[in-house]
Amino acid sequence: CFVGTKETAFIYAVTSAGLVHSVTRSCSAGNMTECSCDVTLMHGGSASEGWHWGGCSDDIHYGMSFSRKFLDVPLKNITGKSGSGLVAMNLHNNEAGRQAVAKLMTVDCRCHGVSGSCAVKTCWKTMSSFEKIGRFLKDRYENSIQISERLKKKLRRKEKSQRKIPIGKEDLLYVNKSPNYCVEDLKLGIPGTQGRECNRTSQGPGGCNLLCCGRGYNTHVVRHVERCECKFVWCCYVRCRRCETMTDVHTCK
Repeated sequence: CFVGTKETAFIYAVTSAGLVHSVTRSCSAGNMTECSCDVTLMHGGSASEGWHWGGCSDDIHYGMSFSRKFLDVPLKNITGKSGSGLVAMNLHNNEAGRQAVAKLMTVDCRCHGVSGSCAVKTCWKTMSSFEKIGRFLKDRYENSIQISERLKKKLRRKEKSQRKIPIGKEDLLYVNKSPNYCVEDLKLGIPGTQGRECNRTSQGPGGCNLLCCGRGYNTHVVRHVERCECKFVWCCYVRCRRCETMTDVHTCK
């Protein structure tokens, strides 16, 4: 039931992106004998503008190539017409993850000059943090596109009225609608959200409005007792106060 859903799309994309990020970072750190920095940029730049390429640019090309061989080749070896749509979807989402890493590459520079001036800059390309890449893919997950499971030469949108709108390399695709994660379903391994602790003031995923799926929430007071204001007394023991706090805890109905 979970096969081909939006969540599956995100998992494939973030796994592929993570592999690119990890391998590329290892290359730049010199931890792998098969690769190092991206030497194609060396000695380039614009002398008239006061900067040149240098340092150790992340060799994302090797990372992406490694990811394709490691993740895509096993999928391409899968045969059978029934799974062709899902395989094509998974391959696309793998590539979407890789494209996210490439799209978010940034340029870092270091200044050189007398007394800290920036007369000349050495610049290199580097990957964004994986947290930023993850947020980008999460946004793509929220705006993922449902496609037809039946392949006709290429992937196409399920909605016939939208089929003229092209599908981008960075878009996440899914075939099947997600199950209802709000309600417990032991057969599918879905625990539901009843009894989950939530944040009453948050409008995000952990907020009571979203997490409780419109059922509302219960509020109860929890008493915490802990040692506090501890001081070392000469000689030789620690003296603490006993502090009590009362906090409101909200759980989904």
